Amino acid sequence: MAQGRQSTLKNFIGSGDKQKNQKSALSSDSKPKDKKLPKKQQGIDKEQQEENPIAGTRDSAATTKATSTSTKSEVQLRSTQQNGNHKRSSPPEPETEDDEDEDVRPASKKRKITSSEARPLQKDVKSSKQLVSPKKPAPKDEDVSTPLPDGEETESESEADESLSEAEEKQVNKKQVAKIQATIQSTTQTPYPDWKAGSPVPYAALCTTFSLIELTTKRLQITAYCSQFLQQVLRLTPDDLLPTVQLMLNKLAADYAGIELGIGESLIMKAIGESSGRSLAVIKDDHRKIGDLGLVAAKSKSKQGQMFKPKPLTVKGVHQGLLEIAKMEGHGSQDQKVKAINKILASADVSSTSKTVDITKDKGGPSEAKFIVRFLEGKLRLGLAERTVIVALAQAVVTYEASKKGKVSSTDQLAKGEAALKTVYSELPSYEVIIPAMLEYGIFNLHESCKLQPGVPLKPMLAKPTKSISEVLDRFEGKDFTCEYKYDGERAQIHYVAPEEQSKFPAAKDNLNKNPMSTKGLAAVFSRNSEDLSKKYPDILEKLNTWIKPETTSFVLDCEAVAWDPKAEKVLPFQQLMTRKRKDVKTQDITVKVCVFAFDFLFYNGEALVNKTLRERRELLHEAFTPVKGEFQFAQYGDTRDIEEIQTLLDESVKASCEGLMVKMLDTEESGYEPSKRSRNWLKVKKDYLSGVGDSIDLVVVGGYYGKGKRTNWYGAFMLACYNSKTQNFETVCNIGTGFSESILEELHDQLQDIVIERPKPFYSHSSVTAHQPDVWFEPKYVWEVKTADLTLSPRYRAAIDEIGQGISLRFPRFIQRRDDKKPEDATTSGAIVEMYKKQEVVNKANAGKGVDDDFEY
Repeated sequence: MAQGRQSTLKNFIGSGDKQKNQKSALSSDSKPKDKKLPKKQQGIDKEQQEENPIAGTRDSAATTKATSTSTKSEVQLRSTQQNGNHKRSSPPEPETEDDEDEDVRPASKKRKITSSEARPLQKDVKSSKQLVSPKKPAPKDEDVSTPLPDGEETESESEADESLSEAEEKQVNKKQVAKIQATIQSTTQTPYPDWKAGSPVPYAALCTTFSLIELTTKRLQITAYCSQFLQQVLRLTPDDLLPTVQLMLNKLAADYAGIELGIGESLIMKAIGESSGRSLAVIKDDHRKIGDLGLVAAKSKSKQGQMFKPKPLTVKGVHQGLLEIAKMEGHGSQDQKVKAINKILASADVSSTSKTVDITKDKGGPSEAKFIVRFLEGKLRLGLAERTVIVALAQAVVTYEASKKGKVSSTDQLAKGEAALKTVYSELPSYEVIIPAMLEYGIFNLHESCKLQPGVPLKPMLAKPTKSISEVLDRFEGKDFTCEYKYDGERAQIHYVAPEEQSKFPAAKDNLNKNPMSTKGLAAVFSRNSEDLSKKYPDILEKLNTWIKPETTSFVLDCEAVAWDPKAEKVLPFQQLMTRKRKDVKTQDITVKVCVFAFDFLFYNGEALVNKTLRERRELLHEAFTPVKGEFQFAQYGDTRDIEEIQTLLDESVKASCEGLMVKMLDTEESGYEPSKRSRNWLKVKKDYLSGVGDSIDLVVVGGYYGKGKRTNWYGAFMLACYNSKTQNFETVCNIGTGFSESILEELHDQLQDIVIERPKPFYSHSSVTAHQPDVWFEPKYVWEVKTADLTLSPRYRAAIDEIGQGISLRFPRFIQRRDDKKPEDATTSGAIVEMYKKQEVVNKANAGKGVDDDFEY
């Protein structure tokens, strides 16, 4: 089997990317050929994926999609990784018009195709689903395709989706499914030889699949690889399907379980050194040259001699081992983690026939050590998004279920299965619940056994920002809508089950607080990211029972936790709320009181409400609770059909110390609750939206500059980045030095000192010019809210460079506040930055591309 692992990967690479007239990406001997990089793309793709399978779901395990060729030294390898100028291994020949497999590579790294081979461009958004229509034909030999995000949709894609009728959307989805099916069928070989039925899934098989994914940039081909491997798992060892999917997603458990590895670089390097017998100094030197700890581990493993050959790793064994590491805490836990990592790495790659790993070839190949270390780091760097895994899983299960009956799955069945899994996952985001149910009852019966329920937090519905009331007019004119006050607090989701109902909801017993201080039933408060906030808000749980009416036995409530001044009886700024401790809060020590403002109802007394209209959900909400001033209140609102009333309501909301309004569809199917989706059926209008770019922007701090003058003792300015949900990269977007008081600078300096790193992460997209480098780099950990005058094109920054051809930067950015309630992956996406830039460009083309106006006040 070990020999088969090497040979099948080699053959599979040669045949896997073939589809219709497309030639193989690699020759049969798998020797990469150097090619010059093509010019940056200027045009657009013919088709984009028409539906966001899980809307706002963030992929937590992918980065750049470029493939490195053999380099002469490890220093060269590191240089190409950091500067984003990767060379591809023998790129595929240009596609013909018939080949509609979309390339997920960044535009700057895609092949060059001639104008005669370019697919026709259509201006009709409904028919072509283009992001932007070109103003003039692309020049000869120019790349005219835009990569399709393999993570969350951009704003413009979502808007395009909603312009489709239900019938058109189904037709587009069916076509997309057919394309995936054709890709799977064209890939006739399995990546890894069959193991014995009933035996654990070899970890080497998963790593072989990972390596194939790493070496292609085709979204459909990536989906095909995943689906084929999952079919193999279903056929031979279905009991291992859950850990297989979790490792594919770079997850150990559901988000609400709160299980994170939290392994720093220093511990990983120590473990690599100890497991391979190499000194820490040598490991550090390799890391400095290579820039990728996964490749360092692969290189170190190939130099390791072993007296006794351990048993090969299995998927279930690796998952269990990593889970145990994540749960280690307390005194001596760091040493325990290093020992546990050593144990896993010692068994890595024992089935490989090759004693050495050429890390400059095929990105290190299917090295188990490489992928274990990347999992520990939290970035597999495969470009494998959760939405892709969900599609592949659905395709695999439908195909497997049909094959058990001696049948071949039809395109209609595949489309229905995919839709069923997406819908269920959006309402019940727990593979621990869904996968066992799918194996037992089948994918087409999922919704009967897996329903929205208390105990499993779902990703909330989000609103689209607007820049003017005229945008609201375009969307809501002539329809019934409501304007709710937008409170400046922390989005929260409260789950509750009364004692007599607990037997109906198993997840509630596992995930809700079993001993809420004064709550009769089980309850918990979750964040927008499904993090359990019960220890941050014990005061909410203590008072919860006083708000619930006797007839209310179970619910899931969408609300905002807002800082409250009990003396003045008014809401306080968000920054006041962020001064509260996040864990182990004692009610007697609380100085910042909170008031819960409820605005939506997702589940009530055993029934999911997401498909009901907002008017119906609101009526049930008011029936279920008794408001208490300063503790629990219903969000204020005004129902209307008159667009002119929006300005009046906006003024009133500002007087009530709110941010602005949330304008929502009130009736019809469009007013249903759409979990995890940023929808045009909810629009937010803030008090400062009528000037500037509209919404504030959430960015990740990745670098710092030493201060001068009064700021000598602190960092005086910072480099910020947006998040590319397609590549999982953080792309630099501006430097900022305005909006900070001296006390804030001192506080930020102390906080950032703990996350200083020697070099930028491989998944940072930044300028390679020496003058553009910050004095220090930081781990991507903290999110800041920023306001800007407008956006402009810039040669200095990298935000959305693969979509626009130039980087986008912020002009005159100003720090507003920290957003400790958001993860780095929740930062504003590069797609959203593009959308803001384009909206601004339409309004004021004269200001486009005038250069960078950095706010660089030290």
